[in-house]
Amino acid sequence: MSKLTLSAADLVAEARSQIAEIPTEEALSLAEAEDVVIVDIRDVRERAKTGYIPGSVHAPRGMLEFWVDPDSPYFREVFGQEEKRYVFHCASGWRSALAVFQLQKMGFEAAHLRDGFNDWVAKGGPVTGPEAQKG
Repeated sequence: MSKLTLSAADLVAEARSQIAEIPTEEALSLAEAEDVVIVDIRDVRERAKTGYIPGSVHAPRGMLEFWVDPDSPYFREVFGQEEKRYVFHCASGWRSALAVFQLQKMGFEAAHLRDGFNDWVAKGGPVTGPEAQKG
């Protein structure tokens, strides 16, 4: 295989330089706000294994651009709420940075949880789900 001209880390760094990043401490205070939608882009198996932020919306990364596009046959109404603030997250903040960067190019305003779900858990954020409750 030939050497890549950009690494995944390079792509994430580029995205992070151009999007809004929310630190975990701020996200913890936003979690129950009526005007905030927390969007989990992790794989369904990750959510099942590690739990999820209560009230978060699950939107698999592979469908995200289609789900936010009102002209797509896959559009989801949850993404059509103009009065809402959207905060996306993955496990460590890499996938969500790339996702928000792409959504921003589409004209969809959003931010992402800079250090991801793992930091949310480490900082004592609430988690729900089958595995999370087994302690």
